[in-house]
Amino acid sequence: MEFLLFIIIIVSVIAISGIKIVPQSKAQVIERLGAYHRTNHTGLKYVVPFFERVSNTVSLKEIVKDFAPQPVITKDNVTMQIDTVVYFHITDPKMYTYGVENPVSAIENLTATTLRNIIGELELDETLTSRDVINVKMRSILDVATDPWGIKVTRVEVKNIIPPRDIQEAMEKQMRAERERREAILKAEGEKKAAILLAEGEKESAILKADAKREAQIREAEGEAEAIVKIQEATAQGLRLLKEVQMDEALLKYRSYEAMAQVANGNATKIIVPSELQNFATAGVVFNEMIDKPKPPKPVELPKPKVKETLISDKL
Repeated sequence: MEFLLFIIIIVSVIAISGIKIVPQSKAQVIERLGAYHRTNHTGLKYVVPFFERVSNTVSLKEIVKDFAPQPVITKDNVTMQIDTVVYFHITDPKMYTYGVENPVSAIENLTATTLRNIIGELELDETLTSRDVINVKMRSILDVATDPWGIKVTRVEVKNIIPPRDIQEAMEKQMRAERERREAILKAEGEKKAAILLAEGEKESAILKADAKREAQIREAEGEAEAIVKIQEATAQGLRLLKEVQMDEALLKYRSYEAMAQVANGNATKIIVPSELQNFATAGVVFNEMIDKPKPPKPVELPKPKVKETLISDKL
């Protein structure tokens, strides 16, 4: 009885040991009697003891491998160190298990040889400036080569390109010279723009000054013209007033004699006076009569004026 119980316990333990739980994003390759039988994916699975076994458990996640720098030679015989990063994931656990021995090492070696082939067709400058081209070519070649292994290469990146030390120093000198050249160009362009702006400012200032001067002259001319018009209007108004008061010829002559007397009070030693100056007394009498009478006096007929030159030694 005890032996039977022992046998039952042993059988139960063996039966229970065949229960397998496959985690998320994992897959198990199952062999039966040494041959591939099936692939168990996520969930509760059962493996028959003694007849079946888990040959390999693979991850279905994307895998990132950073490979060590590889020495490569460019088309112009420059040796440099280049390291790459490969992104891939397993699409077929069976092919990944049975396709190649040590798939990661196989991908590393394949990456190194592919990189040497691609860089060997490029010169140094092209290698430094054509990372995208290198990445695309490597991904395409690796994806085709790893397809029989159940691997899908999704992305390849050139991480570092390390040229020799002397090449680095030459590149630094070239970069420094290029920066100095750009600085000189930018400085010259700045000075040019500053000179252009200064010239434009002086031009606009000269134009504004000329416009202001022209406007001032126009305003001054308009003011003078307006003043002349005002004077002429005042003169015309005075003449109209004289006409309204009916000023006669005798009064006009009297005013002319007064003006002549004012001229004679100056420093001149020679003046020209009309001959009517001899009739000054008569003009005075006439003027007195004009003042005494309320009505304007009758016009006095005087002889036609004759102008003669008279020398006066003393001041009048």
